[in-house]
Amino acid sequence: MDMNRRQFFKVAGIGLAGSSLAALGMAPTPAFAEQVRHFKLARTIETRNTCPYCSVGCGLIMYSQGDNAKNVAQNIIHIEGDADHPVNRGTLCPKGAGLLDFIHSPNRLKYPEVREAGSNQWKRISWEEAMTRIVKLVKEERDASFVTQNAQGQTVNRLTSIGFLAASAASNEAGYLTQKVVRNLGLIGFDNQARV
Repeated sequence: MDMNRRQFFKVAGIGLAGSSLAALGMAPTPAFAEQVRHFKLARTIETRNTCPYCSVGCGLIMYSQGDNAKNVAQNIIHIEGDADHPVNRGTLCPKGAGLLDFIHSPNRLKYPEVREAGSNQWKRISWEEAMTRIVKLVKEERDASFVTQNAQGQTVNRLTSIGFLAASAASNEAGYLTQKVVRNLGLIGFDNQARV
């Protein structure tokens, strides 16, 4: 930049005057983003949860408005990372940061559906029907394919025709119970989302 002596003194004088006014307390008050955040999230209900996308298990804080006691449905208006969570310490990846769009998507599946054999249409069923159907099909397959002894006559008690994939964001207690249920059924194919 080419500057002559007169221009240099003008710039220096303006800078000196501005910094002097700020030092005397005439500077505008700083606008903190924290103040805007609290205003936006006033009167919301805070709920902690875990991100559903991958096996990392990042912590989320979801803010919703509404009151079930007054027949006003809860509506999630903001999602951010949980700063107290030991996994992500308040940060979120791009997928986690876009969870609000995922929640409000018209294509989001909210109920169990089934496609019967030979059909090309998905049919909505109740949660009770879905659980009953899963139990019935697992029982039928276990009765048909359960192996008690191998070719050498050793007791193996296993079922190799069904596999189970567990959620990686579950707690240790939920993982322990899942492992016990799966092994009691005799399943060999058992894995966790964290390894997929």
